[in-house]
Amino acid sequence: MVIWHNPRCSKSREALKLLQERGVDPEVRLYLDNSPDVEELEAAAKALGLEPLGMMRTKEKAFAEKGLSKEMQHDLLFAAMAAEPKLIERPIVFNGDKAALGRPPEAVLDIL
Repeated sequence: MVIWHNPRCSKSREALKLLQERGVDPEVRLYLDNSPDVEELEAAAKALGLEPLGMMRTKEKAFAEKGLSKEMQHDLLFAAMAAEPKLIERPIVFNGDKAALGRPPEAVLDIL
């Protein structure tokens, strides 16, 4: 199990704590320091069953600063997340071929 984690985010910390309370010790990937590439983001979206916008922080300042829009092609949105990982919604937890977006944090328990 892997969690794309931002320790400064309360939802990310809550999701990690929920997993640990259930005896799960996931691999913690600090995705802001070790950002996923486009292929990893595409695989994450597929595992989540989401379009790229569904896993993006569209209200993040960088979304507007980079000239992004909700009408953009998927490949451009994936490239933007790879280049600017703070645009990735967090946390995302992976368990095999399943994934869950921790919004709310309890959602990650669905893939245990």
